[in-house]
Amino acid sequence: MKNVTKYNPKNERIKRDYFRYQKEARRKADTTLTGIHNALSGFEKYTTFKDFATFNKEQAIAFKKHLAARKAKRTGEPISKATVLSILNALKEFFRWLAWQPSYKSRMHVPDIEYFNLSDKEISIAKAAKHKNFPTLEQIHKTIFSMPTETDIHRRNRALIAFAILTGMRDNALASLRLKHVDLTRNPVLIRQEPDMVRTKFSKQIFTFLFPVGDKVQAVALDWIKELRDVKLYGQNDPIFPRTKLGHDKNMSFTAQGLEPECWETTASIRKIFREAFEGAGLPYFHPHLFRHTLSHLGQETCRTPEQFKAWSQNLGHENPLTTFTSYSHIDPYRQGEVIRGLNYRREKRGQTRSPSTPCRRKRWALIIDIYYLTCLN
Repeated sequence: MKNVTKYNPKNERIKRDYFRYQKEARRKADTTLTGIHNALSGFEKYTTFKDFATFNKEQAIAFKKHLAARKAKRTGEPISKATVLSILNALKEFFRWLAWQPSYKSRMHVPDIEYFNLSDKEISIAKAAKHKNFPTLEQIHKTIFSMPTETDIHRRNRALIAFAILTGMRDNALASLRLKHVDLTRNPVLIRQEPDMVRTKFSKQIFTFLFPVGDKVQAVALDWIKELRDVKLYGQNDPIFPRTKLGHDKNMSFTAQGLEPECWETTASIRKIFREAFEGAGLPYFHPHLFRHTLSHLGQETCRTPEQFKAWSQNLGHENPLTTFTSYSHIDPYRQGEVIRGLNYRREKRGQTRSPSTPCRRKRWALIIDIYYLTCLN
């Protein structure tokens, strides 16, 4: 049987140095490093593990064509332009770094790296905003109050989804949240996402006050915290969402046996809980991050001043309100039509009954808009 090369020792050594550089010097997260690793591995497999020092523009062009023809395993459809762009950007950054390393400088032709670029049209497609089908607040309420509550695992699961919509926290942060991070003395209740223990994005410190999404939903979350403290006697450093304790049944098969005061290491269990909860309520699955889209749209409807929207945005962990607008608040086409129709109706009504105070109202709204944009720019 013919031997198939599965790695190149020289490549592995330089990749190890590059990953160390990305982690220690560039402070990249483990998830980012995984993406870089996958991009490099894909390129190596395509070139049958040739030495990186042999890189040239023909390899870059051929690999781009390979990616364009590649199919996604789950759907069987061509992989998205956004995925292609992400892979190629990771490769460009790696080879630019490599061109400065000893024993590679003299062999790398730096302009060849630019052949990894996509066309302007392809980049526009890759960066185009994708419509997110996020859950409505009513769907989330239905899901929470359709969930069972008989066991402590059931109550933990229900509180998890309640916390997700009350805080907009990312799933990794929820998985590492401790009791000491919840300040019940504040009104509204304050969640301190401290990056020394809570796995926040970019290790940011985030102060989140519970969003006004319903008293009953808040009661679900706070009742769970009370149960942990008063019934289970959990300490301040114990997790709010302890992982499931596994044991053997009489057939020596693994089975759930309550909870243990340890944090989840990954977010896989959280996503499974969300999937089962929505399916149990007869709804399509919405992953945890989509709750942030729900809250961003709710903020658009609720906030009436620049200061209010700034506070709402900051509650989500965004330093700039533009992030909330551009990344999470894309209006779906049907809602867009409703807004335009409503504006036209108000314009016609205003033309029929114009009042002397109209100029004053215009000045007031102009001032509000100016303040908002100044807030965004700062």
